[in-house]
Amino acid sequence: MSIYALKPKFQSLLRPLVRALYAAKVTANQVTLVACLISVALGLYLAAHPAPAGFLLIPLWMFLRMALNAIDGMLAREFGQKSALGAYLNELTDVISDACLYLPFAYLAFFAPLWVWVFILCSVIVEMTGVLGLMVGASRRYDGPFGKSDRAFATGALALWVGLGLPTQQWAFVVFPVMSVLCALTIIRRIREGLREAQTKM
Repeated sequence: MSIYALKPKFQSLLRPLVRALYAAKVTANQVTLVACLISVALGLYLAAHPAPAGFLLIPLWMFLRMALNAIDGMLAREFGQKSALGAYLNELTDVISDACLYLPFAYLAFFAPLWVWVFILCSVIVEMTGVLGLMVGASRRYDGPFGKSDRAFATGALALWVGLGLPTQQWAFVVFPVMSVLCALTIIRRIREGLREAQTKM
């Protein structure tokens, strides 16, 4: 079970806002780019100024970004704004944004920087594996257990914990290794399910 499964209910709540944005001539690609630019700026700022209190911005932005990601998809699908450029932007900006928002954790003393980087790399591969489903005749795979929404929830919760100054010393060393393992399991599952889907279409 992945948090991604809750997406339809979340989208229904956002639909009135999406209609208003469309009426204001806001495009899906504009929403995508704005979300990415803010993610990059926030991630780089916190990496340069890794004060724990600043990490409280991450869960707040993760939630707003999740809403923006849903909004750009709804604008594209429901208001005829799908495009080849939009498909590229959707995938690339998600990976870039995630990497930048995970990066500040490497600059906190109680997390091992190597494992933060491993987690970032694994996250990129997770999304690449999802896209590769299209190349083997399957759909774009969103299988869990640690897809984009799940990682956003986990890292947002971790940032909230850090930002509130709660104790981390006793378990901090296992957090990013565990999340990296979950990413690896997700990669394996996406490959397996993608191959299974492709075989059923032959």
